[in-house]
Amino acid sequence: MGRKVVTEEILIEDIEFPNKGIGFWEDKKVTVKNTIPGQVVRVGIKKKKQKYEGRLLEIKEKAKYEIESKCNAFGMCGGCTFQNISYEKELEFKKNNVLKLLNQLNLENYEFLGIQGSPDINAYRNKMEFSFGDTGIDGELSLGMRKRESYYEVVDADNCLIVDEDIRKIIKCVRNFFKNSKDTFYHKTKRIGTLRHLLVRKAFFTGEIIVNLITTSTLKSNIEELKDDLINIKFDGKLVGFLHTENDSVADVIKVDKIATLYGQNYFMEKILGFDFKISVFSFFQTNSRGAEILYSKIRDFAGDISEKIVFDLYCGTGTIAQIMSANAQKVIGVELVEEAVLAAKINAELNGIVNCEFIAGDVLKIIDEISEKPDVIILDPPREGIHPKAIGKIIEFNADKIVYVSCKASSMVRDLEIMINNGYKVKKIICVDMFPRTYHVETIICLSRKK
Repeated sequence: MGRKVVTEEILIEDIEFPNKGIGFWEDKKVTVKNTIPGQVVRVGIKKKKQKYEGRLLEIKEKAKYEIESKCNAFGMCGGCTFQNISYEKELEFKKNNVLKLLNQLNLENYEFLGIQGSPDINAYRNKMEFSFGDTGIDGELSLGMRKRESYYEVVDADNCLIVDEDIRKIIKCVRNFFKNSKDTFYHKTKRIGTLRHLLVRKAFFTGEIIVNLITTSTLKSNIEELKDDLINIKFDGKLVGFLHTENDSVADVIKVDKIATLYGQNYFMEKILGFDFKISVFSFFQTNSRGAEILYSKIRDFAGDISEKIVFDLYCGTGTIAQIMSANAQKVIGVELVEEAVLAAKINAELNGIVNCEFIAGDVLKIIDEISEKPDVIILDPPREGIHPKAIGKIIEFNADKIVYVSCKASSMVRDLEIMINNGYKVKKIICVDMFPRTYHVETIICLSRKK
């Protein structure tokens, strides 16, 4: 077939992690992103590395269980995956996708505790990164999410369902301000324009809001006027900070060349399971605060009785898990690569009066050679791509009685689990926790114990 594209109608019969519908053409398996079982779709099929991929062109027939999306941008917006099915069906897909990957390991005698849904499926996100763009050639300025299968076009997020009304008010305010200005969105290829991104964070439990506008250094507008517009919005929560970040990088990422706090402060406060957390504008923090309480509670349950025990929290981020575990442990040692996150972890530990947590900045691969203590329990919450192959060997060498592995990417998790299993660990319990309703992402927690 080579690089030739064949246009065909196929029935989507199954779904695989992360969000690939599965159909068949001439007895060949074809994967099609953003489709669900039961749909009849018209796709452009192309062979790629011995596999067949289909590019969705049109949904000819909906699945019988599909519902009408309440979001008018669904299907165009690249943010959500499952606005067109019930939440119960979404959880079923996510659970089955994880189980299919776990079945590759031929696990025996373990307890699967199902999937725990999110307390909220709408207005749950406490952080969103929006992009500036346009609605098409010579289209109006847009501020929202990247359009599916598009490099520049942006779908306005005025009515985004996974954020609350305060964030939607901010989007409208900022977009309307720049519509009447000489500033245009940053064009990645031509490298012209000034407007890049808008980062908004709102704590669920405290209601504190922080806004960060990201532009090039050649911004023309007087954003003191934008600051006044934001301050005058009537929020359900409270605006505590407005920042301006300059980014002249070619790459389409949020990078800081210069940052200034134009109003208030550069952090907000959130409360999780009775602990207070000071979170800076770029600090990692779970995007679903109420869901995080469930996630951390399950991690604590899987760790079991840790009284008089030493716990390692590797890839600890801002130390949220470490501090929650500290109430019962003899000592918790957290390791994290990002120095800013470690500093935040230390500040938050002091804020909560915690004295039995130690946080170390550095690469897990190198730092674990320098720690003299030996852990009884290890908690792993690595980046999406999993644990570095060399680091996982060193982690296993600690010979901890128990490992609790937390993953937001099941395929990486399965790869790492196989290594642990082949080196003396047994999977005891697994549970999925949905932290990302309406998207294909899901967290999985695994409890492993050292074989006697």
